Amino acid sequence: MLNPHGRGVLEMATAMVISGTVGWFVLMSGQSATAVVFWRCVFGALAMLVAGWLSGVFKRGRATGRQWVLMGLGGVALVLNWVLLFSAYHHATLAVATVVYHTQPFMLMALSVVLLGERFSVGKSLWLLLAFAGLVLIVVGQASGAAAAPDYRYGVALALGSAFFYALAALIAKQLRPLPAHLIVLAQMVVGMVILAPFTDFSATARAPGPWACLVIIGMVHTGLMSTLLYSALQRIPTAMAGALSFIYPVVAILVDWLAFSHPLSLPQLVGAAVILLAAAGMNVDWGQGRRGASAHNVVK
Repeated sequence: MLNPHGRGVLEMATAMVISGTVGWFVLMSGQSATAVVFWRCVFGALAMLVAGWLSGVFKRGRATGRQWVLMGLGGVALVLNWVLLFSAYHHATLAVATVVYHTQPFMLMALSVVLLGERFSVGKSLWLLLAFAGLVLIVVGQASGAAAAPDYRYGVALALGSAFFYALAALIAKQLRPLPAHLIVLAQMVVGMVILAPFTDFSATARAPGPWACLVIIGMVHTGLMSTLLYSALQRIPTAMAGALSFIYPVVAILVDWLAFSHPLSLPQLVGAAVILLAAAGMNVDWGQGRRGASAHNVVK
């Protein structure tokens, strides 16, 4: 039987493998990004409602008015994050969009400096410059890559926007730490349903014969199960370990894009991806800072 630390590592690794496959289900659903996110919120809310009720966490979570407002704002940011990321899959590639999306730690750092007045250290500045160099390689590498798209740079921009809104959602979630994670995610899913309903073409989903299995899996597995595993893991393992294991996610996404869609990365893209992930890992575990990192993993990927 695994000890708590070993169980946490297994839960975190499993959560990241699940996260790395979400792009395949998004693309195979054949639905617009808005429709996919709406149904993710619907089925994700059902999953979190059941999980929260079975675990009894809702009885322990009483939110103040300010916390409800923050949960609502976090829900808006999280939904925009998903819509932009899922849109990026259609314009760049699954692998490239996912790697660019992992500039999140730098977005979070910038928001923390601007909004919270945190210090911008020399070490973090160097990691940021390294990540920017990787991003440049990703962008210029499109011309020689087999996995090219006519609006590739637009897809990269969408992924960067997605990373920004993920960082904003994470920053908001840091202000909600006393509340149970299941309650926060449930509130965010309800907000997503409300704001996306007017923009969702329900007739297109009804006419399509095959998307429902993908949409249910995205909501139940990639939201409900994944977030349950993630939050359980974060209670059992150090933040630095969680940050290191989180890079299973983009690696799995790169493999899925290659094997399922025949989109191997070009050499410049591959080098750029490695540089971005190295820089993000350095930020997550605070290499060179003499202490463990404190990355935010408080919202659903």
